[in-house]
Amino acid sequence: MKLQNQVILSIGSNQGDRLENMVQCIDLIHQKIGTVVKVSNLYETPSWGFASDAFYNGALIIHTHKSAPEVLAEIFQVEHLLGRTRLEHAGYQPRSIDIDIISYNDEIMESEHLHIPHPQMQNRLFVLLPMKDLKTDFIHPVFNKSISELIADCQDTSACEVVMELRRPLGKYNLEQFNYIAIEGNIGAGKTTLASKIAEDFNAKIVLERFADNPFLPKFYQDQSRYAFSLEMSFLADRYQQLSDDLAQFDLFKDFLVADYHIFKSLIFAKVTLPDDEFRLYRKLFEIIYKEMPKPDLYVYLYQNTGRLLENIKNRGRSYEQEIPAEYLDNINRGYLDYIKSHTGLNVLVIDVSDRDFVQNQDDYIFILDEIQKKLG
Repeated sequence: MKLQNQVILSIGSNQGDRLENMVQCIDLIHQKIGTVVKVSNLYETPSWGFASDAFYNGALIIHTHKSAPEVLAEIFQVEHLLGRTRLEHAGYQPRSIDIDIISYNDEIMESEHLHIPHPQMQNRLFVLLPMKDLKTDFIHPVFNKSISELIADCQDTSACEVVMELRRPLGKYNLEQFNYIAIEGNIGAGKTTLASKIAEDFNAKIVLERFADNPFLPKFYQDQSRYAFSLEMSFLADRYQQLSDDLAQFDLFKDFLVADYHIFKSLIFAKVTLPDDEFRLYRKLFEIIYKEMPKPDLYVYLYQNTGRLLENIKNRGRSYEQEIPAEYLDNINRGYLDYIKSHTGLNVLVIDVSDRDFVQNQDDYIFILDEIQKKLG
């Protein structure tokens, strides 16, 4: 199941420095609305529906958590930043930038301000040809036709010429050079969300921890001293089994893999939850297993302060987590940081996300990608 919405946008410009307008538009969409994962070629096309200068046109695929109305509102902001003022009932006009939502997932929407899919897309080659460049599996939800079929049926005979390739914002990142990234963090830090976003945006394989299947977890939060050892042993066995099975499916020298945990988290949680004698036994078993596990090329540790963690835990609403004490989260954070400091052989990146929201704020997500990219040197 996809974590993010997939949106196809059409962009165009026929005023001022058209190329610069298009480049800035792509960058602003990437910074403010969603991750631009694919970009078409740049086309030059005659104005459509009115007499004016020729347009530069293109199309984008973005991934975003925003709803369609939120995307539309952000589009208006981007257009405003690039000098466009939309006039009600003014008809077709020259413009420095024009951004249209062509599709939003495979949904059909009809409202006063939103018409999805775009009602004229099938009639406009300057929309369809750039969309074909995106190599998407888009099927028109009304006509049940692919892009190639829509182009074949289109009555538009306008000349649409390729001018050049447009730069893809994600092209600056080479995260796949790590091959295997594990994203770690305390309870509620957002590691699963971040791992899923990166996997979707970079077309990576993903491994997610099956935490909800552990029968001891609700019991542990009710009576920690009684169920701690059973819980930690259960987690260790499950993580070992899952990682062994999942990693065996991939070529860690060729595939790009993102996981929302690695097995060393078992030792950190066990140290916090177990008494000393049980922890010594647990550690012996852990070290035997740990030697056999493939090690990630990069560990990303998302640090969040305890207050923010408690807020996130409350918001996600898992009943068995609601009574987790702040002290327990403090100890887990301390355990991770101590482990990172004492194991100098690990390639670790610690990112403080206490004041960041990489779901709602695209800038914060880009900051994290930039920090990961810096580890490549």
